[in-house]
Amino acid sequence: MSALICGSLAYDTIMVFQDQFKNHILPDKVHILSVSFLVPRMRREFGGCAGNIAYNLKLLGGDPVPMATVGQDFAPYRAHFEKCGIRLDQVRVLEDMFTPQAFITTDLDNNQLTAFHPGAMSRSHDNHVRDVKGITFGIVAPDCHDGMLQNAREFHDCGIPFIFDPGQMMPLFNGDEFRHFIELADYIVVNDYESNLLQERTGWDEAAIASKVRAYIITRGPRGSRILTRSECHEIPPARERQVVDPTGCGDAYRAGLILGLMRGLDLPTCGRMASLMGALKVEHPGTQNQKFTYDEFAARFREQFGYALD
Repeated sequence: MSALICGSLAYDTIMVFQDQFKNHILPDKVHILSVSFLVPRMRREFGGCAGNIAYNLKLLGGDPVPMATVGQDFAPYRAHFEKCGIRLDQVRVLEDMFTPQAFITTDLDNNQLTAFHPGAMSRSHDNHVRDVKGITFGIVAPDCHDGMLQNAREFHDCGIPFIFDPGQMMPLFNGDEFRHFIELADYIVVNDYESNLLQERTGWDEAAIASKVRAYIITRGPRGSRILTRSECHEIPPARERQVVDPTGCGDAYRAGLILGLMRGLDLPTCGRMASLMGALKVEHPGTQNQKFTYDEFAARFREQFGYALD
């Protein structure tokens, strides 16, 4: 049972500015803005939505197949995923481009300035879902505009159930395109802000969207999540993290837990709780792909948190 994870594989370069941006950006001079920040602390992480989801799904014992376009600088990421035992046969290397990368500068107030270079991601439509064999589930995660539309259409045409997860790419699509995605998808996953924007763009309320898919999942951070179907609404409690270290990538970890639960045919409340726990486990570690645990350890934490066993 393999899951095709369509989206980006990216490098995240994270820098820390030991001051506050507001002390160096004058509000009345932003029209002539020219500032430089000294960042003595820097780290480089493996990221991208497809990469993060695949990494977390592999931790759970799943068989993720990331599908993405990357560039000439992909070698370190390749070595990382090969060490993790994650398949790379659907990752296309474009030698004349760079792997997508985000450059993130954070100040002492946790404000962030981010620049994102899409690089090879802009040609993700070179890959085709229809060419991949042995797939039983999929997700259309944030990617380039044409690639996301193509992947959704091909999942639907191949009869493969899939999640539509627009994420940070929501500004790329208009109301007609969102309505098209919803009509093709089996599941929709968004956070509460994205849910409001999706309803505004489509002109459909929560109930209308939920009526067109198997489940409409809305994450709400520390308030847990909601799973809506045509006839039910499940309130999913948040899992409790032991410490808060870094929330980056929490949403991708949530999606990995959700995918495994859905692929195993578990009931929606249990799928939601698995997803919630995956998000909490991610929060306990820095970066997006540094947490490590076995499925048995995950199952033990699940029973501790929610009072019943997964198996």
